Amino acid sequence: PIDKIYGNVAGLAEGVPFHPDDQGVIARSMRWTMLKVMREMGFMMTGGSASIKDLWIPLREAAAMTRASLVNAVAKHWSVSASEIKVEQGVFSHASGKSLPLGEVIKQLGSKIEPASTYALKDPAQFKVIGKPIPRVDSAAKVNATAGFSIDTVLPGMLYAALKMSPTLGGVVASIDSSAADKMPGVKKVVRFDAPANSSGGIAVIAEHYWQARKALEAVKVQWTPGPMASLSSEQVLATLAAATEKEEGFGFYKTGDLEAALKGASKTLKAQYSAPYLAHAPLEPMNCTIEFKDKKAIVWAGTQVPDFARNACAKALGIEAQDVQVNVSYLGGGFGRRLETDVISIAASIAGQLPGQPIQTIWSREEDMRHDFYRPAASSRFEAGFDGSNQLVGWRNVSAGQNIVPQYMMRNAGLPAAGPDKTSSEGAFDQAYEFPNARVGHVAVDLPTPIGFWRAVGHSHQAFFKECFIDECATQVQRDPLEFRLSLLKNHPRHRAVLELAASKAGWGRPLPATKDGQPQARGIALHESFGSIVAQVAEVSLSKDSTIRVHRVVCAVDCGLAVNPQLIAQQVESSVVFGLSAAFYGRIDIKAGVVAQGNFHEYQALRLPDSPAVETHIIASTRPPEGIGEPALPPIAPAVANAVFVLSGKRLRTLPLTLA
Repeated sequence: PIDKIYGNVAGLAEGVPFHPDDQGVIARSMRWTMLKVMREMGFMMTGGSASIKDLWIPLREAAAMTRASLVNAVAKHWSVSASEIKVEQGVFSHASGKSLPLGEVIKQLGSKIEPASTYALKDPAQFKVIGKPIPRVDSAAKVNATAGFSIDTVLPGMLYAALKMSPTLGGVVASIDSSAADKMPGVKKVVRFDAPANSSGGIAVIAEHYWQARKALEAVKVQWTPGPMASLSSEQVLATLAAATEKEEGFGFYKTGDLEAALKGASKTLKAQYSAPYLAHAPLEPMNCTIEFKDKKAIVWAGTQVPDFARNACAKALGIEAQDVQVNVSYLGGGFGRRLETDVISIAASIAGQLPGQPIQTIWSREEDMRHDFYRPAASSRFEAGFDGSNQLVGWRNVSAGQNIVPQYMMRNAGLPAAGPDKTSSEGAFDQAYEFPNARVGHVAVDLPTPIGFWRAVGHSHQAFFKECFIDECATQVQRDPLEFRLSLLKNHPRHRAVLELAASKAGWGRPLPATKDGQPQARGIALHESFGSIVAQVAEVSLSKDSTIRVHRVVCAVDCGLAVNPQLIAQQVESSVVFGLSAAFYGRIDIKAGVVAQGNFHEYQALRLPDSPAVETHIIASTRPPEGIGEPALPPIAPAVANAVFVLSGKRLRTLPLTLA
């Protein structure tokens, strides 16, 4: 249930814009303050790769306290000391020969169990499950189709709604003629809805079956008012962002040394400009939400990453109090940040409110979601590096430009302004471990109307591509091995060095690769990146087909994510991140022209298919540090690792995503 006690702390508290190496008073004070604020707010969220790292201690404490409470109750029942009770495989026993299985303890002593006032966490040396590769408890249900996703919701008397939104981003309905649709089989009502914040208005057909609603939708004649984004062009956006990096230095997220003096005195310099497009989330399960509105109360069935925001959105749309909304959260058929948004809830509530008394399931078509997403921001990044006479890197300048996500997200989903610089815009650029003697990393926040949101790995998803490719360019400029060059910049960061060296060793870095089966040469590319508390290095083995198609055969990944709670789950997340990242690296782009999104379905916005997926090896660094994030950190390094390998094969630097040699 929705309750402050289950609030996510780590995923939001780490949003302070300080470099991980900054352990000064101000940085430590801000981190502590954010942790305190988030603990008090109790904001429930699945995101930021924070679930395990956030619940690691609370769950251990809850389990330890429960165990102590049960032991105390059994000890009192047997009139012995609690220290004499042993618990193994769910059985409580005593040297006298007495024993009780857990079920009997609950049955016989349940009313007498009192919370223990003291308890002790288990010594890690005694762990029997933590650290072992354990299958997911929900795997069988997801394979045999018994897992409950929100689109699987079926209720007595349930109706279905299909929707159509303004073709132009931000547009609204001017007028509708539903006379033909009203007469079609199963149709109950044709309704219109207003545009939620940063979204678009539209119409919906409510019918007995979803296909009836879809067919009737085609018969509705709609006149649209285009809205403020009718002149928006993604091509112009990228040009605007590139120009911004030339005109401005932006907010300085990281500074060290005297950069201007270093670049002025450099023997040679290197400059480059990189860019990345808007991206859609494209979760496999279409966006959907079921709502029953009756007697001024609502019940919601939805796959959401933010249940309390979802509750508030439903209440606002229906004009009722939040406590009169019950939210039933299902499995997510793909989230990746898309289900951090509440537009789906708001629209479903608006539709359900126009035909109260019956549950209505609103289902988005793939095209509507693709064309009305909250996209990963487009970005541009300018680099300049300086080298001395000994080919040592002495200066590093990086200015990126793009929209800020947090202010837009917080205003539309929480009604709150976001104060201070948005770390997510520059994360992956300013917060890395490389030891530049003189550096400045800044970001220019460009105000654009495009609806944007959090996409898997957020700013790291493109900033890692920019940074790790330019690092390779620097190595080439001074004729040094990319691995050795990176290691030279990590002298005081042993964890990063260990991850990098492990990935290189397992991949056979420096040894020649055999040709592919069709006789094409292979090459390796390497990348290192830290995000969400975890350090990841990847080596990609790549070839080019005769038509210059990029093929990835093997990805070797080394990970330091703190204590590996479940190595099998870590490997699954790494594999998922690599495939998701390659999908974006090869195919991902959202093109906007005159405010209209061009892509509508997977034939236009492709995902990596199984025959094209590489073998992925995951090697985990043993650690006793607290567990860190793992759902996203393996995504950022894959695109630069591939691009760096392509350079070895072709001599061409690919500075724009998606990657193509055409």
